[in-house]
Amino acid sequence: MKATIVTDETFKETIASGVTLVDFWAPWCGPCKFQLPILEEVAEAVGDRATVAKLNVDENTTTAAEYGVRSIPTLILFKDGQVLQQMVGVQQKEQLIQAIESAH
Repeated sequence: MKATIVTDETFKETIASGVTLVDFWAPWCGPCKFQLPILEEVAEAVGDRATVAKLNVDENTTTAAEYGVRSIPTLILFKDGQVLQQMVGVQQKEQLIQAIESAH
């Protein structure tokens, strides 16, 4: 499984049900480039138990502003549309998988 790309238009629908981890990132962000392969590994590891998504903050400013994203990468874990956890900075695979598992 690959991380799903979300936009301002698809965001609400993507997080509406189940567990979703969203990576708020930008192409110019160095730490975001480190986070991306980790995110893909997490998506592979959790399979269909959760949705792993990424949102480009440069192209989708409305959603980033709505969730108060000021530093990137920021990862937000949602369950049924509600914020469970917000993490700023590069996160390790094990931490992310544990957060997703505990959300169920």
